[in-house]
Amino acid sequence: MTALVTGGTGFVGSAVVRALLASSEEVRVLVRRTSDPRNLEGLAVERVVGDLCDHGSLTAALAGCSTLYHVAADYRLWVPDPAALHASNVEGTRALMQAALAGGVSRIVYTSSVATLGLNADRSPADEETPVGLADMIGHYKRSKYLAEEVVRDMARTQGLPAVIVNPSAPVGPRDLKPTPTGRTVLDAAAGRMPAYVDTGLNIVHVDDVATGHLLAGRLGRAGERYILGGTNMSLREILAVIAELMGRRPPRWRLPHSALLPVAYVAEAWGRVSGREPLLTVDGIRLARKYMYYSSARAERDLGYRARPARAALEDAIAGFRSAGYL
Repeated sequence: MTALVTGGTGFVGSAVVRALLASSEEVRVLVRRTSDPRNLEGLAVERVVGDLCDHGSLTAALAGCSTLYHVAADYRLWVPDPAALHASNVEGTRALMQAALAGGVSRIVYTSSVATLGLNADRSPADEETPVGLADMIGHYKRSKYLAEEVVRDMARTQGLPAVIVNPSAPVGPRDLKPTPTGRTVLDAAAGRMPAYVDTGLNIVHVDDVATGHLLAGRLGRAGERYILGGTNMSLREILAVIAELMGRRPPRWRLPHSALLPVAYVAEAWGRVSGREPLLTVDGIRLARKYMYYSSARAERDLGYRARPARAALEDAIAGFRSAGYL
């Protein structure tokens, strides 16, 4: 039985690949020509070249596969051309699901995000049923992921697509080579580049627990259902305090108001459009930071047997991963 993994060279995708191999699955990975292959080095996987925007390559990649883990996504909070996000995340997902349906794939796990879910104003943990709509999505990335998830849910409901949806929170851990936006925060804090913080909160989870959650969803999840794969709800101040302790330094003491960072983000984005480089601060990122993104994994724990290790262990492994990669 062969499983196709999209995004297998990436942070979450490579963890899913490793979890599948540990379960004695045969794994095929869809790899773009421009992908960084380091996360697949030494792994006994079949690599096929393709791209979510090259719809013909998707049918070929799925040939002979019984299961699909669609982890790939364009994960950028700022892009010069938002159409690129839509083409990859929404239309690429649609094309892949259509190819999987036509090819008779028996089981699909689609990696969405907690970015598509609602939030509670009182900062209590949200779940899969917390009310939300497209108008609540801040930024092009969140809108693209919301629309992509709607494609999968609609096809499961109307066409019998055998897809289970998982919504990881903020994964951290080893092999975050890019790094992801959350990983960059951990890296900057570990390197002593965060002298202050803003009032926000995240749900921190180890990337390997997220990967295990993918396999559990593939085996036990209900088609058309979604499951939050999260860990520990923590304020940014608490996260930075743990990182500071692990690095043997004092945590940042100054809290910056969101309003003070917005002008900086506008300037950073303007420079990004001129230079072509992704800005360190984005307007959407500051707007997102106004919210406490706390979630509950109770459904996954109850229905799938999902469990997550403590956030401190996840942060410790993330720092070790950055150190071994030469980032620290």
